[in-house]
Amino acid sequence: MKRVLSGIQPTGNLHLGNYLGALRNWTFMQKEYECFFCMVDLHALTTHPDPYELSKTTLEGAAIYLAAGIDPDKSTLFYQSGVPAHSELMWILSCFTPLGWLNRMTQFKEKSAKTKDKSVLGLYSYPVLMAADILLYQATDVPVGEDQKQHIEMTRDLAITINQQYDQALFTLPQPRIFGHGTRVMSLRDGTKKMSKTDLSEASRIHILDTPDTIYMKIKKAKTDGGTFPTHFSDMQERPEIRNLITIYAALTGLEPAAVCLEFSGQNFMPFKEKLAEACITLFHPIQEKYHALMQDKAYVQKILQKGTQRANEVAQATLVAVKKAIGLL
Repeated sequence: MKRVLSGIQPTGNLHLGNYLGALRNWTFMQKEYECFFCMVDLHALTTHPDPYELSKTTLEGAAIYLAAGIDPDKSTLFYQSGVPAHSELMWILSCFTPLGWLNRMTQFKEKSAKTKDKSVLGLYSYPVLMAADILLYQATDVPVGEDQKQHIEMTRDLAITINQQYDQALFTLPQPRIFGHGTRVMSLRDGTKKMSKTDLSEASRIHILDTPDTIYMKIKKAKTDGGTFPTHFSDMQERPEIRNLITIYAALTGLEPAAVCLEFSGQNFMPFKEKLAEACITLFHPIQEKYHALMQDKAYVQKILQKGTQRANEVAQATLVAVKKAIGLL
């Protein structure tokens, strides 16, 4: 059976982009794959989160995973920091990672552009820890957005390098899985930037746990332009905010973007925004209900995480032992 590894940083409230780009696809994949879904709290340390908030949002994030449809009987849900092999394999991989590879990582360039001299090593070496996350579980498939594809390519290069150097199939070569509409959701305030938990503007994103009124107001105020609704989706290259909203609506309704354009062609944007808000509210209502029920029994969520972390340790340790033997550490 093929195996999937994926995770989301447990900092801040998960948003629409996290759901469409990851969580929704995970629920489909767990029916056909052996899935490992990670609360990537080690990655989260690059943003220096408040300790109490990190602990709190990690548990809340796990509850959202479960509320969104992750089945603990089919998938392994675990703490990244609860599996020491992640950090140990990262160091081993870092000894095989050329600086030139890391210098080409576009995400580091984007995130460090304004504070380059103050950027931490953890942010620079983030792709190496991500590679360790994936390779530890011999993942065959990694669901990612287009912006993460470069990291998977580096992971494959590392696996090939080490496999060849030691003439052993120590690592499985993972394949990126990039899904359809909505895998890269952009900010509601700037269509050229990805929807992000770290954006200073709350209006830039729709949280999974936002109330219906809040969702409606955020979409009502979402940036558009002075024009009318387009007739052809292919005309959207110079209208990134409109393109983003149409893409989101298509992802929520299952329609093709071209069909959305035909439905609202020539209208002002309010009728479309009302329909978009309704689709978001309808989507998140059952998830919110289940989430709040789960948070009434935090011990249950913690038990799932503890059981999953134990399972993850067993799988990860097998890979780590094989690697250490191959390179002469055991």
